[in-house]
Amino acid sequence: MTDPKADKQTIEELKTRYESLNKRKIQAEANLENAQNQLEELKAQARSEFGTDDIEALKKMLADMQAENEQKRAAYQESLDRIEKDLAAVAEKYKGLEDSDSEAPKDG
Repeated sequence: MTDPKADKQTIEELKTRYESLNKRKIQAEANLENAQNQLEELKAQARSEFGTDDIEALKKMLADMQAENEQKRAAYQESLDRIEKDLAAVAEKYKGLEDSDSEAPKDG
């Protein structure tokens, strides 16, 4: 069991303790106010750019944009694959002509 007299603080110690706690409270209130101001700025930015500041609506918009981006990326890859395949076919076709030209007798 603790001795209540051993934990007894002087008025000066209590005042110092109070001032320390009050300072922490003021800092916490300032941080809260800054965070609330920043939140309001971000909400205004979201409304301006996306027409809403609703988190669920923004999440859905993000998911839709990611899906659209993936579709465009896949289509781009398909186009590049097709172009590469067509170029290979053309190269193969003319490779045969080049081979026959080099074997043909030259006039001269």
